[in-house]
Amino acid sequence: MNTPPPPAIKFLRLRPDSDADMPLPCYMTPRAAGMDICAAIETDFILEKGAIALIPTGFAVAIPEGFEIQIRPRSGLAVNHGISIINSPGTIDADYRGEIKIAVINLGEKKYVIHRGDRIAQMVVKRVYQAKLKVVEQLDETDRNTGGFGHTGR
Repeated sequence: MNTPPPPAIKFLRLRPDSDADMPLPCYMTPRAAGMDICAAIETDFILEKGAIALIPTGFAVAIPEGFEIQIRPRSGLAVNHGISIINSPGTIDADYRGEIKIAVINLGEKKYVIHRGDRIAQMVVKRVYQAKLKVVEQLDETDRNTGGFGHTGR
């Protein structure tokens, strides 16, 4: 199998003096699909029940053309505390150079405290394609055809 090499993602620490203690995103196990991302907040942040917030990470990235980064929830935070990503998965485009911020939501039953350095999300690098749209007079039919949400009864 001839697998192409993984893309190189350039990272820039935006506040190198104050965030020198913050780990860069990293894979926590050898076969992990996503890199954990830590909260680069100065003090504890209380995320009230039902609240949405943007949590800074302290870094920006340069993603090669043809790739994106998807920001996804961490399953432990989601299952144990109801903490998720409001626009999951969030997409970081290859031409964005600003600070990566994590749009979290508290879907849990009580407030949740985010501490400096907490792993709050994961990022997955994915290949993307820009499609060419073609206007047609009719689409080919399929077994499903126009069956939508719940059409299979499952």
